Amino acid sequence: MASILLAALVIGISAGLRAFTPLAAVSWAAALGWLDLGDSALAFLGFRWTPYVFTALALVEYVTDQLPSTPSRKVPMQFGARLVSGAVSGAAIGISGGVIAIGLIAGVVGAVIGTLGGAEARRRLVAATGGRDLPIALLEDAVAIVLALAAVGGFS
Repeated sequence: MASILLAALVIGISAGLRAFTPLAAVSWAAALGWLDLGDSALAFLGFRWTPYVFTALALVEYVTDQLPSTPSRKVPMQFGARLVSGAVSGAAIGISGGVIAIGLIAGVVGAVIGTLGGAEARRRLVAATGGRDLPIALLEDAVAIVLALAAVGGFS
């Protein structure tokens, strides 16, 4: 159960950095048979086209994150999207281990950590690089992807 808890927490942290990345990772893991979602309410994550939809949404998010008009991840709508993403992704990991509530809670906790910690880390790194946001944003994209893949990779 500890590995499920850790994986759900890590997928939640990824959600705090990028809302659609963990959903894409969980969806691909379910579609590839790594995560068994059975006939649960989240079984749709493993449907044939779902991984492609979430991957496309993640790619759009990577682009829009670079725009100066993109609101802070800490505003209610952005924060809420990350909490929902962490909850759904964490719950999917929890389902595969028979502990949906633990996965959901760990995913939400991870999303809070990723949202607040990611915002602060990005702020500090941008300041340390003389105000250059793009390299830090791209680094954050990469971290979100690596965390999401690490979270679901243990189920392959």
